Amino acid sequence: MKRSEINRALKELEAMCAREHCYLPPFCHFTPEEWREKGQEYAEVRECMLGWDITDYGLGDFDKVGMSLITIRNGNRAMPEKYPKVYAEKLLYMKEGQYSPNHFHWYKTEDIINRGGGNILIRVYNSHPDESIDHESDVTVHTDGRTYTVPAGTQIRLTPGESIHIPQRLYHDFSVEPGTGAVLLGEVSQCNDDTTDNRFEPPVGRFPVIEEDEPPYRLLYCEYPDQ
Repeated sequence: MKRSEINRALKELEAMCAREHCYLPPFCHFTPEEWREKGQEYAEVRECMLGWDITDYGLGDFDKVGMSLITIRNGNRAMPEKYPKVYAEKLLYMKEGQYSPNHFHWYKTEDIINRGGGNILIRVYNSHPDESIDHESDVTVHTDGRTYTVPAGTQIRLTPGESIHIPQRLYHDFSVEPGTGAVLLGEVSQCNDDTTDNRFEPPVGRFPVIEEDEPPYRLLYCEYPDQ
């Protein structure tokens, strides 16, 4: 991705949060220059991968395959004594026309909540013991206290305020229902580690390769300077 694309995506997510009255923690507003002055008092932000996360899944077409995220809180399973939180929280933002590829998580379970804007469509499949997609078996779905069964590959439609529970090894993807507008999502989960806990099918990358065509507006969580 070009840095200019990342900067634009960051500002769009900021604007969506403001529109939906979703206020961000202070570290989300630090400039790259301010980050160079931050010391060990912000070690948790660095070591628990908090902050901005813009991805095109390594495919180079963000407006078609991409998502904007902010990790607001998280633990660290590699350092449980230092960071004992067993939970994480994210904000996710998608525009119409964008797609987030099919994947599951080995470790974390999560709830995805439509916090505002348009409608999100989440397609669900079970997985086989060999981790391939099960295109045949029905899927048990849990949405806001309701349990029901749908055919494999069904898209679950979440309007603002609605949510779905995603257990371990349940394949899922995301797209915005056409005509409903951009969506702000919440994610509440066990500890999150996007470097080790995503199985994409078919395989894609998780992080962008960045082309520096302008200065960064904000740093991504993988770009903080060491202190």
